[in-house]
Amino acid sequence: MTTSELDRAAARPSPPRRRAARPPAAAVFGAGVWAGVALLTVALRDRQPVTYTPVVAVLCAAVAAATLAAVALAPARARHRGPWVAAAGYWFAFWELATAKLDLLRPPYFTSPQGLAEAFWNDRALLADSFVNSLRLLVLGFAIGAASGLVAGVAMGWAPRADYWAHPILMTIGPVPGAAWLPLILVIFPTSYSGAVFMMSVSVWFPVTVLTRSGVMSVRRAYYDVAQTLGAGTRYLIWRVALPAALPQIFTGLFMGLGASFITLVIAELLGVKNGLGWYIEWTKGWAAYPRMYCAIVLMIVFCGGAMAALFRVRNRVLRWQKDLVRW
Repeated sequence: MTTSELDRAAARPSPPRRRAARPPAAAVFGAGVWAGVALLTVALRDRQPVTYTPVVAVLCAAVAAATLAAVALAPARARHRGPWVAAAGYWFAFWELATAKLDLLRPPYFTSPQGLAEAFWNDRALLADSFVNSLRLLVLGFAIGAASGLVAGVAMGWAPRADYWAHPILMTIGPVPGAAWLPLILVIFPTSYSGAVFMMSVSVWFPVTVLTRSGVMSVRRAYYDVAQTLGAGTRYLIWRVALPAALPQIFTGLFMGLGASFITLVIAELLGVKNGLGWYIEWTKGWAAYPRMYCAIVLMIVFCGGAMAALFRVRNRVLRWQKDLVRW
């Protein structure tokens, strides 16, 4: 090998070395925090009259075991969520110490993890029934509001005549909160349940209509020209050009409508509908059964967070082509 060949070989960049994946230390530490909480729960004496201490300790140990399993099976995800796991463990330890162990936060207004677990188990049937009723009402109201909003938004965004007549009505009725229609709903609708569905539909309909209309109107004219050059008709332009191009704004409207539907759902169940999580919260508050009320609030958090996460998954699936263009 000549000197020039040696020089070229030395100047050739070497392939980058793969950095060894760092172990998710925060997740491992979080698992240790939860294991320590489990030991703390069974080691310290309870100063409040609680009976579900072994159950709470087992649940804490299960969280620690699940975190270690995530470290082994999905280290990247465990590394990302590890700090939150540790922070949740510290918060749970504070809650356990402040209630059951040190009796700083006393019943009836505050409850311990043991009291919450006992309330969940004793009232599990009614809680499950309330959860299902709230889910049914949310799905029905959201589906009607989203479907009507899509139809109205596409019609207004596509047809100038429809927009001329419908836009003043939209801007007059739409901004009114759904709860403001409650006195009229109690008079017009035959049942409180049908009135609640209407309230939720209106709260979803407005943002979906506004964002769908805006999305359809903002589609570039060049897209229509290219499709018409290839022989596309009106139906093709609406379904294959306008709607796909407006999907990002449509999903923004769906997210706004879903958030508004949560508020309307709770108001409807608190004031009229005789079932659901909102009704359960009001009913248990009237009896000063605060541990059971907290159970419903926890389920409400799971309920709303799960619905929002499901819509995010649908958005990510439908708009997966956007990931290289927009940072989510």
